[in-house]
Amino acid sequence: MRQNGPVTSATRQPETPAFTVPPRLIATDLDGTLLRDDKSVSERTVAALAAAEEAGIEVFFVTGRPARWMDVVSDHVHGHGLAICGNGAAVVDLHGGPGTHRFVKIRELARENALDAVRLLRDAAPGTVYAVEQTYGFYQEPAYPKLHMEIPDLLAPAEQLLAPDAPGAQEPVLKILAYHPELDPDAFLSLARLAVGDRATITRSSPSALLEISGPGVSKASTLALCCAERGISHEEVVAFGDMPNDVEMLTWAGQSYAMGNAHPDVIAAASGRTVANNDDGVAVVIERILAQRS
Repeated sequence: MRQNGPVTSATRQPETPAFTVPPRLIATDLDGTLLRDDKSVSERTVAALAAAEEAGIEVFFVTGRPARWMDVVSDHVHGHGLAICGNGAAVVDLHGGPGTHRFVKIRELARENALDAVRLLRDAAPGTVYAVEQTYGFYQEPAYPKLHMEIPDLLAPAEQLLAPDAPGAQEPVLKILAYHPELDPDAFLSLARLAVGDRATITRSSPSALLEISGPGVSKASTLALCCAERGISHEEVVAFGDMPNDVEMLTWAGQSYAMGNAHPDVIAAASGRTVANNDDGVAVVIERILAQRS
């Protein structure tokens, strides 16, 4: 299923957590949030996630990672088994483990929008290099650095990778990645948003100047809102966790939201609460408190 329409209800201003509303869904980012810095999931966190599911609270992993990188949590999938990947570009069924996932929903980046973004950002920030993330393929420009532990399927200029007759042209583009070797990460993000405008959604989750460019209106928040609407769950019944700018919209949308102790300043400003750092099991700390209050 392909869907690329905006969900206007997915952005609100932060407010005090509505502790009187029992949560029905936990939405958590992975890197820098649920995962420790060594990419492990602690025993405490595993136990907290299982206890939440047992108490009837659904858990959604909501990440910028592609589906093929979800092996870090594949052993901890409960219930529905769904995860939101690519900053909202895909909803994936993780049942069956790595390599056997199924795309349930795709919100692609149209190739013409991607080409516009590449052109406009090249003009605004000379020296920008690109990679293209598709449902099952990863392609990059020759100058794009080895930021990901994988071998690209093809090396070519972005304009060729996104051409109508490019290899994998029948496969949806989930997002493009834009890297600049010299610019400050936050400055690069601001510049890119100004240059590209409403042709795409631009965010970042890396400490380096690496931007993630998705279709218009596509974000963790808007796709999470779609998944919640399908389940009859309101934003007041959602508890969300995050640490980087790509989590901001999700944290402002959720009824209760927590910035990690290691979070970016924009995330701290957006969240309605704060927990300890990812290495100190900040997600588990809050889940344990929620379950204690329920009992």
